[in-house]
This record gives sequence, structure tokens and C-alpha cells, in this order.
Amino acid sequence: MHIGLIGGIGVAATVVYYQRLAAAVGGPFRLTIAHGDIQELIRNNLADRRADQARAFLPLAASLVGAGCDCIALTSLGAHFCYDDFAALSPVPVVSGVAPLDAHFAAQGIACVGLLGTRVVMRTGLYGQLARTRAIALTDEIETLGQMYQEVAVAGTCTPAQRAAFVAAGARMMDAGAQAVVLAGTDLNLAFDGQDPGYPVIDALDVHVALLARLARGDLTLADLPG
Repeated sequence: MHIGLIGGIGVAATVVYYQRLAAAVGGPFRLTIAHGDIQELIRNNLADRRADQARAFLPLAASLVGAGCDCIALTSLGAHFCYDDFAALSPVPVVSGVAPLDAHFAAQGIACVGLLGTRVVMRTGLYGQLARTRAIALTDEIETLGQMYQEVAVAGTCTPAQRAAFVAAGARMMDAGAQAVVLAGTDLNLAFDGQDPGYPVIDALDVHVALLARLARGDLTLADLPG
């Protein structure tokens, strides 16, 4: 299956998607990436303009379909705020990065997760899509952590101070009852890769990539997808 990615939202996350997808497939596969506008996404996300962002993704979707893609994935969990609107307009199926997470957490026996990501992801508990796992966030720090995450995503780099702040925030959520901290922002690998924060970390990007790899290899069909 030919996978299409809407990337550039941000660039660092897109690069990691490509690297990890190639490693997970383990051989040749068909992949096309269209480059989106992260600043437009940020503006629409903060203003909750879901329909506007869905329409903004349409020309990128058209280019991916023109290249022969059978499905599309967004390389940003933050971009999933408009998932329903975009999926309704997209000319091919959109493979959600959020839908597989609930089943993944349940399979790991995790009853409560702490969330790091965009303001909206943290505020809504992954868009309210977790049915079997409870999500918590640092309510009083959502604005600060969300702004810091946005800066990391735009810059494509993470400073030592930002890394320390994210790791410390994860520790506070563990103290509040989380059994694992979920990197619910696809650029958070910049903060956590190669680190041992002292608590379990689940990168939502890896769950999404594993699903896309199965599609690329032909181990899974679009009809088998969750949600």
C-alpha cells in the first residue's frame, strides 16, 4: 500500500516518522510526503478552526492522491483536532494516530496515563477518545507546557532547559497517579529520545508508525483500522 504523509507540521516529527516507518517496514515500500504549513496549523488549532484547517489540508491530500497514495496520515497529533472534518473531506482514508492509542494502553494494562503535547491535546485528554484509560494533565501548567511544546515543534530543536522542564512535568504526573507518560506530541522525541526520565514513557508516534508499517507491508487493510 502506498502511504501518504502530511508532514512539515513540524519538520522534526516528519523526519522521525520517515526514519521509524522505514525501520518498521524493514524493506522497500511506497511513501510520499506533502509539506504542510505549521504556522497555519498553529493559528487554526489555537482558535479551534477545525473546518478551516481541514480545508487547508485538502490541496496536500490531492497532491498525495495524485502521486498514487492509498491513504493519508497526519504527522502531528495536534493536527488531529480537525481529524473528523478532514476525514470527511479527504479523497482517501485518513489513518488516525489517536484511535489506536486506547487499545494500546489497555493491552499494556495501563489504567491511567499522563499527557504531554499541545494545549488542546492535554486539555481534552486526547480529544476525549480514551474510553478504557484515564488521561491526566497538569491543569495549572497546560498553557506553559503547551507554549513550550509549540516552540519546540516550530524550531525543530529542544534546549536542555526545555528538556528538563518536560521530564519534570512527566514526573509530577507520575506522582499524581499516572502509570506512564504519553508523548502525545510528535515532536517530543526531541526531548525524550536517548533519555532515561526514571518513569515509563510511551511515544504515541511509535503506535501510529506501527500501524502504518503494517499497512505498508500489506499485513493490514484499511478495513481493519480502528476508529
